[in-house]
Amino acid sequence: MTVTTTFYPDPMPPLMLTSSKIEQWNQQLKVYEELEQRKIQGTKELEKWLLDWNEIALIFKEEFGRIYINFTTKTTDELASKQYEYYFKNITPAVEQFDFRLNKKLLESPYFDQIDLTAYQVFIRSIRNSVSLYSEQNAKKQIEERLLVKQYRSIIASVRVEIEGKKYTLQQSQSGKLLEEIDRTKREQSFKKGYVELLKKQAAIEQIFDQLLRLRQAMAREAGFDNYRDYKFKELGRFDYDAQDCLTFHESVKKEILPLLAQIHERKAQNLQIAQLCPWDLFVDAESDHPLQHFRSSQDLVEKATNILTAVHPYFGDCLKKMKAKEHLDLETRSGKVAGGYTMSLPVSGIPFMFMNISGAVADFRTFIHESGHAVQFFLLNEQPLVTSKLPPPEIAELAAMSMELLTLDQWTHFFPTEQAWKRAKIWLLSNVLWLLPWICIIDRFQHWLYTHPEHSRAARKAQWLKLLDEFNTPMMNRTAFEETMDYTWFRQLHLFEVPFYYIEYAMAQLGAIAIWKNYKERGQIAIEQYISAMKLGYSRPIKEVYAKAGIAFDFSREYIREIAHFLKAELDSLLES
Repeated sequence: MTVTTTFYPDPMPPLMLTSSKIEQWNQQLKVYEELEQRKIQGTKELEKWLLDWNEIALIFKEEFGRIYINFTTKTTDELASKQYEYYFKNITPAVEQFDFRLNKKLLESPYFDQIDLTAYQVFIRSIRNSVSLYSEQNAKKQIEERLLVKQYRSIIASVRVEIEGKKYTLQQSQSGKLLEEIDRTKREQSFKKGYVELLKKQAAIEQIFDQLLRLRQAMAREAGFDNYRDYKFKELGRFDYDAQDCLTFHESVKKEILPLLAQIHERKAQNLQIAQLCPWDLFVDAESDHPLQHFRSSQDLVEKATNILTAVHPYFGDCLKKMKAKEHLDLETRSGKVAGGYTMSLPVSGIPFMFMNISGAVADFRTFIHESGHAVQFFLLNEQPLVTSKLPPPEIAELAAMSMELLTLDQWTHFFPTEQAWKRAKIWLLSNVLWLLPWICIIDRFQHWLYTHPEHSRAARKAQWLKLLDEFNTPMMNRTAFEETMDYTWFRQLHLFEVPFYYIEYAMAQLGAIAIWKNYKERGQIAIEQYISAMKLGYSRPIKEVYAKAGIAFDFSREYIREIAHFLKAELDSLLES
């Protein structure tokens, strides 16, 4: 069996729900049937069987990617929506059931211990974990879970905010150019109007979340766990750390990062000539009385970013050129697109797809460089043979993306040609890096509470959320300025709804990215080559080994975080004093 790329033409074709498409999926499922029934009579046959299984898994991964792209780029397209639902109701469960049976077949094979387990170490570890957790009842519940998440995504995508006679998406009103506006009144107006519109959906969003909580607790019980948190940690395959490590990490960030963030907040308040910061002040560049100029259009963004990446390493720029040539860049904001951004691996055709909603904000540039880091790693992973190796966990995937932001920092002059603008941009990025760490801890700590208190009321949930906002914010933050809004700021955090407990990895990866940047400043191109070597590994080796290959440690103790904080403080001080 050989995977062919001719099945997947480019540019990205519309995939509709037709009888021929359904038949194609069914034919692909028959490959799984053959694998399940195939007799294996030796080590070489077992390894050939493994590779054949891997090939069909790659095909379904590509198929899922293209269906997801179609749905997220055109949520109002009825056929794209039906295709998405059909696939998750019929195809995904079938694949999951086959995978479970094939997992068991592999582990029970008399030739299993004779294959090179070193080469398959991470793959085998994941299989054993998956087999121990698999439940047909939970597979059905996961379908229901995905459909609830789809409802949430559609609600968020439908929110429209009118500001000065123009319609904006919720994302545009809350995190884009409007919140980088120098005029504080306009920022406040944008922020408040966005939440006024969002809170009109409060009842529907809370109902969806309540359903998700009940469903996830039922899944945990079905798998023999007392609570969903412990079940999810095992499902996520967190072999390198546990729940207590995360709680310790929260405390370390609170003690070592918050004081540094407080320094940034104090300076920002002084520059804005206000006593305290409000939520709509967090993302404005307070170093000048005019906004940073960066790019004029999506084409300008791609061209400048390509030059930046090429300057760091020619391979990085080539990756963007290939995506552009295949029309695998969907960057413009338009009606019918879901919020946010992502880069989708397409492991058969080998050219990833980048999705964004640019608004003209400085944050757009950062997001594009971030997603480019994901894209570069997906290109590097084309060399990996196993589908599991091509799908690194976020501790590794986000390390690739967040490191790219910092590794390119000295090349940002392509966007900010004057020294003053360049310094402002660097201060802006590092300030946002510092803000992100405690915010991630808020979201993660909130989830630990949610799922270890499954019978909580909505009032208790709100109280816990507000408590965490107080606990992980600096004295310069004034959240009482729009109290009702703060009660429900978590509504916009997609991770809480779609990918529970998938967020702390961003903080771990962010610290790792800072360490790679520190390495780069000390060792230059050697650090870039270490980064490339590590990203090529994907998930073929345990997380700690990947970090070591990058020349850094997978260490999130308070002592380590203090070292990172001291490095960041020195960098910021040099910028602020110059």
